[in-house]
Amino acid sequence: MDILFQAVVYLAAALIAVPLCKWLGFGSVLGYLAAGMLIGPWGLRLTDNVEDVLHFAEIGVVFLLFVIGLELQPSRLWVLRNSVFINGSAQMLAAAIPLTLVAHWLGLDWTGAAVVGSALALSSTAFVLQALAEKRQMGKAHGRAAFGIMLFQDIAVIPLLALLPLLGSGADEAATQPFWWQLLKVLAVLGGLVLGGRVLLRPVLRMASRFGSEETFVAAALLLVIGAASLMHWAELSMGLGAFLAGMLLADSEYRHELEASINPFKGLLLGLFFISVGMSADFGLLASDLPLITFGLVTLVTVKIVGLYGVSRLLGLPHATARNLCLVLAQGGEFAFVLLHAAVGEQLLPTVVEDRLIMIVILSMVVTPFLFMLGDWLTRRDDSQQPAPEYDDIDADATPVIIAGFGRVGQMIGRILHMRGIAFTALERDAEHVDLVRRFGNRIYYGDPGSLETLRAARAGEARLLVLALDDVELSVRCAELARRHFPDLKVFARARNRAHALRLMDIGVDYLIRETLVSSLELGHAVLRGLGDDAEMAERSIRTFREADESLLQRQLALREDEAQLVQSAQQVRDELQSLFERDPQLMEHDLPLEKLPDSADNVMDEGAVK
Repeated sequence: MDILFQAVVYLAAALIAVPLCKWLGFGSVLGYLAAGMLIGPWGLRLTDNVEDVLHFAEIGVVFLLFVIGLELQPSRLWVLRNSVFINGSAQMLAAAIPLTLVAHWLGLDWTGAAVVGSALALSSTAFVLQALAEKRQMGKAHGRAAFGIMLFQDIAVIPLLALLPLLGSGADEAATQPFWWQLLKVLAVLGGLVLGGRVLLRPVLRMASRFGSEETFVAAALLLVIGAASLMHWAELSMGLGAFLAGMLLADSEYRHELEASINPFKGLLLGLFFISVGMSADFGLLASDLPLITFGLVTLVTVKIVGLYGVSRLLGLPHATARNLCLVLAQGGEFAFVLLHAAVGEQLLPTVVEDRLIMIVILSMVVTPFLFMLGDWLTRRDDSQQPAPEYDDIDADATPVIIAGFGRVGQMIGRILHMRGIAFTALERDAEHVDLVRRFGNRIYYGDPGSLETLRAARAGEARLLVLALDDVELSVRCAELARRHFPDLKVFARARNRAHALRLMDIGVDYLIRETLVSSLELGHAVLRGLGDDAEMAERSIRTFREADESLLQRQLALREDEAQLVQSAQQVRDELQSLFERDPQLMEHDLPLEKLPDSADNVMDEGAVK
């Protein structure tokens, strides 16, 4: 009953705190921390087994690193070698050295100070990756750099843990395992994990997938992750690293996505429990008694990491904005600091009171992490707002037969076709970043507003033969078409419409040619579906042709009715019934093997592309 009550407490606290913090803009991590503080020994005291929960919840970090490994193929790790090993080692040293000096200045011997500096230099993989994923910043420059650095730090935990027994004197000398035996054990585990991953993992997963149920595959996935972590734990290495290696060995397998889907629910729940347990670990009694020292330690930790990481990032060539966001992201202490500090106390390298204070400092640094993320977002928005809008290009090119308004997916394809034929064109694009990207590939494109009469005149629209509207923005596309019709009546307008409503507006303006962007691909796919169901080529072709003619006829009818939604729906229903009646009367279709069933009412949406809004 006690276990059930504890589960209810954790779930209820998370259900209240996490949505509230996300609504306030603080993110889910701070919500979990707040939930832990609320129910912990210094809050409502609804739970007191903090240490046991924390050890169990560390499996969430293990699952997180396994999923990261699934996304990182060995070939990609080789590509990231500079980011991981060069940037990672430089960033870690930039934080560890000054923190070591501060710890020694506060009274620790050099050995203990070095352990403290190394432990505090580690950032929180769980916090940072969770927050980056929530804010969709993993693909940004500082997100990629942070991932490489944290991967190096997770790897660096291995030699740090191996060095502690050599530096300390906590164990009886006779009972201490010799260094060569520890090294042999580490190499054996790593070699066995890699060899077993290459030889055994795929056959086992294949058997679980082919002969077992869905639950069997989930059990196999859990056994794989926890088994790899247990092997590393036996070798006194990082459990997370073992899971990461197991995931990386399966990164290029056919089971990668199924494994990720099986692990993700457990990963999310256990990571949340980990953050809750960290919040529960906050000792506010110690904070009250040692407030000046802990406050000094927190400010020093965050400041040293921000300054050191920013300086090294700039020396390594990162831009100011990327370096700034990176140092704010990695300014906290990490969960592996708990492991290193606890091991250091066991080896008599640190007194217990120092460990307690440092753990409190690390927890508080995790608490301020969401606010540092918010600061980085605010600074980024401020920089973007202060940057003057780039001026439009002066279009000084000679007149060309074709003007392409919008140089995205469709515009670039048309440009490549014209280039293949040696036909000159002038490309206009309103997105400055996209213009810079396209220019890197050698394309000639002008930054300008296609919906501006001055821009069209500068592009010599009066001397061009054809204007291609390939714009994503519906309103901009309509405005450009109206300008062309009003001021350049001899200019033919060929347009791409995003949907049916956009098509009706362009037809009302009177463009010369119109194509809905999903029409051709949908008809091609429909043709393939009919062939896959057994139609011969002629029958499939005739079906698609008949449908297209009816749909084009419907579009013409709807042009006159587009302000009356009821009439639009009725016209779509009529064409649907006409099409079905036509094929029911077709003798060739009646001889076909495919059963003809009445279409469901939802077919209206298919006929109408779901876009008459």
